[in-house]
Amino acid sequence: MADAPKPISDEDRPKSKRIGALAALWPFVAPYKRMMIAAGFALVLTAVISLILPIAVRRVVDSFDLESSLLLDRYFAAALVIAGLLAVGTALRYYLVTRLGERVVADIRTATFDRMIGMSPEFFEKIMTGEVLSRITTDTTLILSVIGSSVSVALRNVLILIGGLALMFFTSAKLTGLVLLLVPLVIVPIVVMGRRLRTLSRENQDWIAQSSGNASEALLSVQAVQSFTHEAKSRAKFWDMTEKSFVSARKRIGTRAVMTAIVIFLIFAGVVGVLWIGANDVRSGVMSVGQLVQFLIYSVMVAGGVGALTEVWGELQRAAGATERLVELLEADDTVVDPVSPAAAPDLRRGQIDFDNVVFHYPARPSVAALNGISLHVAPGETIALVGPSGAGKTTIIQLLLRFYDPTSGVIRLDGIDLRDLNRADFRRHMAVVPQDPVIFGDTARENIRFGRPDATDAEVEAAAKAAAAHDFLTALPDGYDSYVGERGVMLSGGQKQRIAIARAILRDAPVLLLDEATSALDAESERAVQQAVEGLAKGRTTLIVAHRLATVKKADRILVFEAGKIVAQGTHDQLVAEGGLYARLARLQFTEGLAAE
Repeated sequence: MADAPKPISDEDRPKSKRIGALAALWPFVAPYKRMMIAAGFALVLTAVISLILPIAVRRVVDSFDLESSLLLDRYFAAALVIAGLLAVGTALRYYLVTRLGERVVADIRTATFDRMIGMSPEFFEKIMTGEVLSRITTDTTLILSVIGSSVSVALRNVLILIGGLALMFFTSAKLTGLVLLLVPLVIVPIVVMGRRLRTLSRENQDWIAQSSGNASEALLSVQAVQSFTHEAKSRAKFWDMTEKSFVSARKRIGTRAVMTAIVIFLIFAGVVGVLWIGANDVRSGVMSVGQLVQFLIYSVMVAGGVGALTEVWGELQRAAGATERLVELLEADDTVVDPVSPAAAPDLRRGQIDFDNVVFHYPARPSVAALNGISLHVAPGETIALVGPSGAGKTTIIQLLLRFYDPTSGVIRLDGIDLRDLNRADFRRHMAVVPQDPVIFGDTARENIRFGRPDATDAEVEAAAKAAAAHDFLTALPDGYDSYVGERGVMLSGGQKQRIAIARAILRDAPVLLLDEATSALDAESERAVQQAVEGLAKGRTTLIVAHRLATVKKADRILVFEAGKIVAQGTHDQLVAEGGLYARLARLQFTEGLAAE
């Protein structure tokens, strides 16, 4: 049994590309240029209005001593109109930017899932599905906060910062010069502590992903966990990972809090000092009260902009790390890929299968050959049984035939065409599979059977269920075929799951039928009924049957005996029993035990 896949550690990932990693989001944002332009217009509008507002305030303040109340009223009315435009522009910016963020993140999630659902099993030997799900959910949520909020806030505050400084200089060049002397003091802690913050953010996300992967694995195997009284250890392991995630988050939060405190203190201490000088200028008549108020408002706006940018900087760094992790999935290499120029796939297949000197090593066990020089010809319509001890290579034949993996050497052909020259979807649609561990989805029984052929009618679904000896137990369920069977079919017994999987394969009506221990979970009566259905289904189809129970393969056209990745014997049941050897020994053990049990 292969070792469980381990979460990708931080050391296994490429180094952070800093904020530049966010450029990888551009292909997802680019299709919505009109929305971006509209959002940009609203953003610039609100920034400009915000910068105009202090000028209106200055006019009002300096007009307090005017004798004309009409002029004063106009200044107040103008200020009110500006505030209204600011409110409308801000609402419009929020709507457009948030909508853009939701749309882009939905596209990223879809693209990531589309990529992952087509990856070969080898890929999932290297990464836990829980971590993949964490990236699709948690990491995209971070990106949503950036596209839907942080980028907009950052751009707005950059405009406020630049425009505010320019208008501060226009209001008082002397005071502005004093303010600019404080800029280096603010930038240094942002740069130095920002690097630490980026590392901690990435570490925090890694621990979240690993704890998610661990929880997913434990919950999907909850019966095994409880059967072996492993709850305490599972809780302890999850707690340990969650606690490490919390400790990492605490360090990140602490670093960010310290950086924010330092920056805000430096900014406002400097502003207070500059305003003290400005107050003296007002007293000496160098500037008016309105000018000082205008400068004060711009100073607060600029200081607020710098403070907001420090907040946003941390969010951008976290999103940059999340983007890198998603890009890893989107750009992940797969050893099994479709050809650039695939061979034409005919609509009808004869079902001829050829293995030509095939050698295969599982990536997790590169030193052990799962198949060692297998050459095999299966004629169209022939029923072949694969028997032998566990680990002999029987199921590997099925996996290679479905092209979940490519052989290390040798060629596998379907109707004379190398599988590597065909699109996987083109030849897999001609195959029906019943795995040893049937996959049941959290849906109704009817839809689980219809999974084999989505366009099948209800009558065809029920006919397949009858052929698989599943009709009786399905009609006995509370809602019959429309009964919900639970996640992974938790509401069904092992034999019931197996019969639904067989019904699914019968419904698919494919020219190649692959049965991997298809009757292993059935009782004797159900097995006999299903065996008769399989025999009927196999007529005119190329059928490969993997079985440990030899009673299910006695009628096969040919039986191949596997041992240590090689075919050590082949023939009919009677021929192999007469020859002696491994098959005869297995037959003697099984049939003798069966007679003794009777």
